[in-house]
Amino acid sequence: MFAIIQSGGRQVKVAPGEIITVDHIVDAQAGQEVSIEQVLVLERDGGEILAGSPFVANAKVLGVIDGEARGPKIRVFKKKRRKGMRRTKGHRSTYTRVRITDITV
Repeated sequence: MFAIIQSGGRQVKVAPGEIITVDHIVDAQAGQEVSIEQVLVLERDGGEILAGSPFVANAKVLGVIDGEARGPKIRVFKKKRRKGMRRTKGHRSTYTRVRITDITV
């Protein structure tokens, strides 16, 4: 059984027992349960596939928050030739790790 969910503008394929990384969930504590209702596609154990328009009705993905992690540092360098203009900026995104426990319909 697996599902494709939408989280943070991205689509993620999940299955029970997996650990996924999604965009930062605000006010999330480690050990807290989370429910994701934005299920796009769901495949049951028998091979039956349910596709939503846009989401599958009454489908949920349940998980437990494992913690937070930070992504790699991204550097943005801008330069205009012959002008002496150079600028360096950057950022690191914060992600949340979620351990998938169950998929319900």
